[in-house]
Amino acid sequence: MEGNISLNVKIFISIVLVFVLGLFMHLCSVLVIKPKKIREILRKQGINGPPPKILLGNILEIKNSRNADEKSPTNHSHPPVSHDSAAVFPFFQQWRKQYGQLFAFSLGNMQIIHANDPDLVKAITKCTSLDLGRPKYQQKELGPLLGQGILTSNGAIWARQRKIMAPELFMDKVKGMMNIITESADSLVKSWKHEISTGSGIVEIVVDEYMKRFSGDIISRACFGSSYSKGQEIFSKLGALQEVMSKKTLSIGIPGLRYLPTKSNREIWALEKEICALILKIVKERRQEGYDKDLLQMLVEGAKTSNLSQDAIDQFIVDNCRNIYLAGFETSAVAASWCLMLLASNPEWQKRARAEVLEVCDGQVPDTDMLCKMKQLNMVIQETLRLYPPAPTLAREVLTDMKIGEIHVPKGVNLWTMVATLHTDTDIWGPEALKFKPERFEKGIAGACKNHNSYLPFGFGQRVCVGQNLAMVELKILMALILSNFSFDLSPKYVHSPVMRMIIEPKDGVNLLIKQL
Repeated sequence: MEGNISLNVKIFISIVLVFVLGLFMHLCSVLVIKPKKIREILRKQGINGPPPKILLGNILEIKNSRNADEKSPTNHSHPPVSHDSAAVFPFFQQWRKQYGQLFAFSLGNMQIIHANDPDLVKAITKCTSLDLGRPKYQQKELGPLLGQGILTSNGAIWARQRKIMAPELFMDKVKGMMNIITESADSLVKSWKHEISTGSGIVEIVVDEYMKRFSGDIISRACFGSSYSKGQEIFSKLGALQEVMSKKTLSIGIPGLRYLPTKSNREIWALEKEICALILKIVKERRQEGYDKDLLQMLVEGAKTSNLSQDAIDQFIVDNCRNIYLAGFETSAVAASWCLMLLASNPEWQKRARAEVLEVCDGQVPDTDMLCKMKQLNMVIQETLRLYPPAPTLAREVLTDMKIGEIHVPKGVNLWTMVATLHTDTDIWGPEALKFKPERFEKGIAGACKNHNSYLPFGFGQRVCVGQNLAMVELKILMALILSNFSFDLSPKYVHSPVMRMIIEPKDGVNLLIKQL
């Protein structure tokens, strides 16, 4: 009897040892051997970079660089005359000086190529293979924020989602949203007029929250058939979730951290659960009250025809609603804030854009034909999106071994194109690349820079932003109505300090002194 027990113990210990050894070997392969092999393949092609540390990669260097940059004294001009939004990535600036436009670095065990070489950028933008997809880490690490929606999914899942959503945001559908956009912009104008009427003729306004309310109202009404007030709680919780997750960006690539019950992770899980419940509540109410043929209904019908379980249908709807709320709400609102800051900083261009709007509209509400005639305003918006791009970084993952341009890229490697850097490269845009000069777009994108593939405010290729038409119309109508009703200057309280959260935002908001015309 004792012999059998002893034998069983030995067998159990042997199994445990084999398991532990197997786990150890697997971790060594994933965390050490495979990353080292990938870096060696890249080095043989002349792609070098900062040496990584085991488990952490280059995370500590990035963190130290950001901390040093935040502590260093900076001279903020008023108004700002230089617009180097890429300065929010000081570590990339340091590495570019040392290794050039093409180098490799690591976040944990994730290997990344900094791909800002113009020839490689062109090759990436021209690639139509589904094997060059969204990085898997985005779905894993940003899952609570984006789930498996159109912004993070790949392959057939992504293709089905785009097939459902893209037609609902084509220009002909956006034209049908004009009344909603105009009403939302008019509501903002009226609120500013009311504030001015109760003051001394000039009022100081921090515009950012107004821009978010405007953008959120359009997304809620045009895409989901509900008012901003109804979706306000969703926006609030998405904003809170975005803020928590933006603080965790440096931990991307460290295996297992997202599963630990840390304080921030518990907060993330709770917010995600609440957001899902709120979105499904709107869906349920819509089923009971009837519906219009808007984007939400297209998502519901598209999910039903895909042979998914009810749980999977709910997840499909929730994930894509989160994607639309976030992409359509936050980026448009921040772009509007930056545009107002630039017009306030450049009174001559404010006057030019206003004169054009007044001439084209002649006291009428702007329609699509009028918007097409606003060339000066269009140039201002294009220049805003160049200096402060909605997506400052475009990331792709090679899902199988591929040749992109002249480089053989191993499976699993990420390609990061730093749009903020690309948009202000003096070799591409000329010696005044960091200055606000809308006239550079007078002859279109091709006439503004040496390579039109270097202007990527809405991404590139088949995964270009499906909402770009809506975003441009929103910005044009809003700016047209503001310019025709108000003049504005930067407040002395404004501090020009771009900061990287999930996108590049004004750290303390945009303070304007606004006067009714």
